[in-house]
Parts: sequence; C-alpha cells; structure tokens
Amino acid sequence: IGEKTNYQLALFSRDSSVLFKPDPAGDLIYNGIASRDERDSFTNGIQNDYSYRLNDAHTIRAGMFASYEEARSDTTSQTFSTVACGGTCTTPFTITDNQQKGATLGGVYLQDEWKPLNRLTINYGARFDTYSAYVSETQIDPRIGAVYELTPQTTLHAGYAHYFTPPPTALIAPVTISKFANTTGASPSSASSPVMPEKDDYFDIGVIQKIAGGWQLGADAYYKKAHDLLDEGQFGQALIFAPFNYDKGIVKGIELTADYNNGPFSGYANVALSKAVGKDVVSGQFNFDQTRLDYINGNSVHLDHDQLVSGSAGAAYKFHDIKYSADLLYGSGLRSGFANTDHLPFYSQVDAAVEHTFKLGIAGPVDGRFSVVNVFDQVYEIRDGSGIGVFAPQYGPRRGFFVTISKAF
Repeated sequence: IGEKTNYQLALFSRDSSVLFKPDPAGDLIYNGIASRDERDSFTNGIQNDYSYRLNDAHTIRAGMFASYEEARSDTTSQTFSTVACGGTCTTPFTITDNQQKGATLGGVYLQDEWKPLNRLTINYGARFDTYSAYVSETQIDPRIGAVYELTPQTTLHAGYAHYFTPPPTALIAPVTISKFANTTGASPSSASSPVMPEKDDYFDIGVIQKIAGGWQLGADAYYKKAHDLLDEGQFGQALIFAPFNYDKGIVKGIELTADYNNGPFSGYANVALSKAVGKDVVSGQFNFDQTRLDYINGNSVHLDHDQLVSGSAGAAYKFHDIKYSADLLYGSGLRSGFANTDHLPFYSQVDAAVEHTFKLGIAGPVDGRFSVVNVFDQVYEIRDGSGIGVFAPQYGPRRGFFVTISKAF
C-alpha cells in the first residue's frame, strides 16, 4: 500500500495425523501392552503483518497471529491383568482411552527498526502471547538486537529475546492412569502434571569477518536460560513422540563457520560446541520410573539430543558443465545410559555427488544429479535404545545411490 507501507494477510488450515499399529502378540509378550495409537490435529488460523517506513531512521512493524487447533487422541490397548487371576493373567483384555482437546494460540507484536548511524541497525520491540489448552498462560516478551558494520569486512551482532514457546498440542496424549492400574501396562509412576509452554531468556553475540581471497569466517555464541524447558521423548511401546517439561534448563554453545568461494572452487566448514541440560521433570511424570525421576529432580541431566561436538564440511569444484562435490558430517555422539549420563561413540559420514546441466534444445536445460550417501558404508548408531525418552535403537543410513532430475519452468 503506497511506497512506505507493506501489508500481508494470510489465512491457513493444517491437518495432520499419525498412526501407530502394534505387533499384538510380540508387544504383549515382550512389553506387557500392545497399543494402537492414533493422533489427529486440525488447525485454522490467521496471520497479519504490517510495516511502515516512517523516515530514513525508523521502520515500524506490527502484526498478529491467532489459531485454533482441535487435537484428538484415540488409544486402544491390549494388556494383562496382574490381580484378577491371583497373579499375571494370560488372557489379554482391551482398554480404550480416547481424549479430545481444543487449543487457542494468539499473539501481537510491535517493533521498530532504528538506524541511528549508517553502520548501526537496532531492532527493538515486544510481543504479547497467549495460549490455552491443558493450561492457560500469557506472557509479554521484550526483544532487542543490534547489527554494527565495524568495517566493510567486519560485522558484529548481539541480541536478547524473551521467548514463549507453546507445546505441540497434537503430540500431547493425556493418559488416564487409573485405567491401567493393576495391569502389565501400568505407568512407571502415578504423577501426571499438564505440559506447559516454555519460557526463555536468550542471549546471542557474534561476528562475521570477510577475508581477501574469497574467505568468510564467523563465530556466534549463545546462552538460553529456560523455565519449563520443553523436550520430547518416545515413551512406552508406541513410537510416537510425547512432550514434557523440565522445571529449569540451560542451553549454551558456540558455533564457528568458514566459507570459501573463488572461481570454480567453493567450500565450507562448520563446528559447534554445545551443552543442553535440564533439571526436575514437572509434567508427564508418569512416563518415568521413580528412580529416574528422583535422580533428575536432584541433578541436572543432558537432554537426549545433546552432543558436545557436531559439525560438517564440504568442497565443490566445477569443471566445464560438471560440478563435483563431497560433504562430511561428524558428531561426538548423542546421549545414552541411565538419565543420559553417557554418550555414544564419535561418528562420521561422507557423501558425494556429480551434477550436470543437459541442454535439450527447445526443451531447455535439465539438471541431473547423481548422489552417493555414506560413500564408505559406515555403520553407526545414532541412538542405542537407552537414555531419557529413547525406546529403540536407531542407525545412520547405509550406503545409498540416488538420481535426481529437475527442470525449472
């Protein structure tokens, strides 16, 4: 609208579902319960964003978001009684536990992009969020960030934000614990507080440095202090993620990057050092046995997706119309063991690809790509079935060959 104004309005709908079907005999024998678990979620919403260039120094931005989600969880379980037969019965019976819940989410924000100097840009503002489902909470979130071009080659940035992150309602499946009492499918513990939104204080500072010869280096450090820290795990027999909260959490780290681009050669390398811990489970406690709950409530534990070192590197060379590339992924191993007190071994994977553009006359150019994933066919575990919220082992991909054909219209 005019030269100084931008306006966007969007309506959206989202429908998602997930279904887990058990192995009735095998799951009953080995786990004492076989559950057919179906989750459905349908969401309608609206989003509006507006910006107005007040003058050369100030650009005002504002917007709103609102949505309503209807989430449904249908669970049908077969399990054995532990009391009706004077011990564990051998004839299974069925328990139906269906839940349905509506969730509303809304937010408004106001922000000013301020350029007090030619080389300095400051974004500051606030956001108001409200969430209502199994709990109802609201929060005001102040935010400020600055980018300063120290020299044409050096850019500094720093920022602070207060965040409000609602839980994924579609994954929340409240279990009626009493229905499974005195069965082989009983929960490890009886407490079941509702899942809550996560509230964070997030700090970030970094630098980007351009170097002659096509190099660009970067460093970024971050620190997040969380209250009601959200995490997800696979608990029980159904391999569907379930969210829960730690009372407090700390996530911190540093990321280093390098990029190179000079003629036919290009390359990159990234390495990250991180630590993510939480303490005191305050929702979904029925997923944990009491021994593990007691340990987590007295100790800060690593989150299941935390690993000390992770990184990637790659290089590419273009010769005439053919581009050759290779990439390396590596990590020090995700957490494992009782309460994530250990970690899996270091792993790495090499991928390679060849790309070529075919010119097909009046049909135009067509891009072809041949890729090899895990060139050396390294066998490595991502998870070993132990740790918090990890139910089954998972492995990295074996060697695979892929052909891709693409065309732009």
